[in-house]
Amino acid sequence: MPEKTTADFWFDPLCPWAWLTSRWMIEVEKVREVRVRWHVMSLAVLNEDKLDDLPEKYRELMKTAWGPARVCIAAEQEHGPEVLGGLYAALGTRFHNQALEKDRATVEAALEEVGLPAALADAADSDKYDTQLRASHAEGIDLVGQEVGTPVIAVPGAAGERIAFFGPVVTPAPKGEAAARLWDGTLMVASTPGFYEIKRTRDEPPRFD
Repeated sequence: MPEKTTADFWFDPLCPWAWLTSRWMIEVEKVREVRVRWHVMSLAVLNEDKLDDLPEKYRELMKTAWGPARVCIAAEQEHGPEVLGGLYAALGTRFHNQALEKDRATVEAALEEVGLPAALADAADSDKYDTQLRASHAEGIDLVGQEVGTPVIAVPGAAGERIAFFGPVVTPAPKGEAAARLWDGTLMVASTPGFYEIKRTRDEPPRFD
């Protein structure tokens, strides 16, 4: 069997678009020799120096964004990086598919689902792990620059270099062969020297099919 390619994936659990991309990556694991390695990034960290320029609604969202990211990094630090995929799935399903409140009760239920202590929810209101959160965030965002958001994906290139990109932003998450085609195409353009952007206006909201 060919060796699996590791795709490092940085997510903020609050972002619905990152959630859709992550579910696409779960499909990619089924149809390509790829394994996802999960990492935490933070929209709150990304935007903390830009708050005065953000709409009021988005500023309020950034206050909410600290908690789930802190819980994820606390889980990683206390129980190892292998817990992140399951915890992200449990949180994302509740936040996005089920549209539950992004509060302590929802976070505790997600933690309990994956066998982690509910007390990890205390991290949402603590800066205990902020140094590690900022380091994890910086590792991902430094690969692509400050003008993007979440998710960030990085894979090894053919010559040993690291190929990293923001996105893709897609809804709903492609499945099966459609997921494979998007993966192949994304790698093709991302690995092209000097390639930076393909974009069009989003004309529909996230769909969590």
